[in-house]
This record gives sequence, structure tokens and C-alpha cells, in this order.
Amino acid sequence: MSEVRLDWLRGKTFVGTDSTRHSIVLSSSDESNGTGVKPSDLLLLGLASCASVDVVEILTKKRQPPEAMEVRVEGIQDPEPPWTFRKIHLHFLFRGPQLQTTAVEQAIRLAWEKYCSVAATIRATAEITTSFEIQPPPAQAVV
Repeated sequence: MSEVRLDWLRGKTFVGTDSTRHSIVLSSSDESNGTGVKPSDLLLLGLASCASVDVVEILTKKRQPPEAMEVRVEGIQDPEPPWTFRKIHLHFLFRGPQLQTTAVEQAIRLAWEKYCSVAATIRATAEITTSFEIQPPPAQAVV
């Protein structure tokens, strides 16, 4: 069981504390709240981080750990309240000399189909798609 806590600070700003006592500031997206993550963006971040933990772990077990990974997430919501997400796309960017396309594809698929609890929950209302690319190592500076 997970238990989290949300404390109201002022206006539309809150502090959320997770089950392991890590905190994050949340707020609405209007201009009077310049501090904090939008709750709907936090949902997208939760999805990306849930899958990413699994992807990195799977690739590491395959002896193909990434040197770097970034996930860019786009979410399309209904135009009217409650602004339900209907489509979410995650694009994974990897860097690592040992990464093989088939291993990355399998890691992402296993994360979605088997391990990521956030994806399993969201999948009922939103279509989730993924893509990825393995980037070359950064260019070495000439000295």
C-alpha cells in the first residue's frame, strides 16, 4: 500500500510528500502561481519515470546500460473539463555504445506491458504510444 500526503501552502500551491518522505511543490498553471508542477504534468512525469525505471533496469540486466536517457512526453487532453488525457506519446532518447535496437525495443515493451503500474492505470482512458532513438556519442572536443 502507498500512502502520500498533500499540504496546502497558500492560494493554489501545495506540497506533496510521497510514501518515502520525498517532497514536491505543486500548483495550478495560472500566472499567479509561478512555483510548482502542474498536477496534470506530474501525471505525465509519473508515467515517464515509472517506465524509465523499468527500462533502465531491464537494459542493465541485459548488460546494455545506457550512458544517458531522456524521455520527452506529449499529452493530448480533452478541451473541456475535466481535461482527460486521451493520447500520450513518450519518445525515449538513449546514448550508450552497447545499446542494441532490439534490446531497447524489448525493454520499452516490457515496461508498458508488464511492469509499469502507472501505464497500466492510465491505459484505460488514454492511448499510450512510444518511440525511441539511440543517439551517437557526443563529439569529442578538439584540443
